[in-house]
Amino acid sequence: MTELVGNEAARAAFARAVVGGAIHHAWLIAGPEGVGKGSFARDAAALLLARAVDLALPVDAPVPADNRIARLLASGAHPDYRELVRLPKDAAKPDEGLARSITIAQVRTLQPMFATKPALSDRRVVIIDAIDDLERSGSNALLKNLEEPPAGTIFLLVSHAPGRLLPTIRSRCRMLRFSALSEAEVLRVLRQQVEDASEDELAALARAGDGSPGRAIAFAGLDMDDIERELTQIADKGDRDNAIRSRLAKALGARGGQARYAAFVERVPSFIAERAKTAQGEQIRTALDAHADARQIGGVAIGLSQDVSGTVFELCGVVARLAR
Repeated sequence: MTELVGNEAARAAFARAVVGGAIHHAWLIAGPEGVGKGSFARDAAALLLARAVDLALPVDAPVPADNRIARLLASGAHPDYRELVRLPKDAAKPDEGLARSITIAQVRTLQPMFATKPALSDRRVVIIDAIDDLERSGSNALLKNLEEPPAGTIFLLVSHAPGRLLPTIRSRCRMLRFSALSEAEVLRVLRQQVEDASEDELAALARAGDGSPGRAIAFAGLDMDDIERELTQIADKGDRDNAIRSRLAKALGARGGQARYAAFVERVPSFIAERAKTAQGEQIRTALDAHADARQIGGVAIGLSQDVSGTVFELCGVVARLAR
């Protein structure tokens, strides 16, 4: 089992609530994407269900893998646990991507369970990851359950953007706020989960993750250390003869390079933001303006399938503004 890293205060607050006994029926686990909210929710669900059977289990450690409840959860056979996530667009072709939303039909599948008492204890747990993906009709259907929660039911709702949720849903939840991890914490997660990577590559991934281990892991295998070196050289010395941006455009536009291109487009704004932290005088304004422009360019580049070479040249030109 992968060790959870970071956000100790949020995890400790939940543990105190579990020990106290009078745990709130709905928790909104909110924060940036990729910082471990979903993993925490699943660990929390295991803890809640296992302690409902055995109060002697500690709250400051994961439920042991050989615990009966943990085994039931791992096999998908626990009768008092449900998890709603986006499903594949086509069940027969799961590799073709996920549906855009969690549907009202998925929410309605909870009702037969709610019509009965929990089977193994007096508690059941429902995770929705992420509730941001729940379609509006599904949110309204869920709201009825949050207003009149079925006996013994605890909802763990993962959210990357809680401000976009219905105010009526937010008001019925206790907020558990997660934040971005430090670079050292991201590196710690990477060492657990990314195999056969050099320290230079891990360091580049940690920087590219920008506080999100999930994002950093998604970049693994994309030679982010090469991209990082090229961006650093442009930011330090410029690229007057266009040699670096030409090299990047060729590499990122090659067949099979879409994932690296998307990673590059996502990385440039956070790279500029890091530079802004150490800028002085007029360079601060230059960096802030460059960051805004990079975000605007990146925000439309992938969705509109713009010319790769043109986008790479444009973003590298933005980075070149940082050169003194």
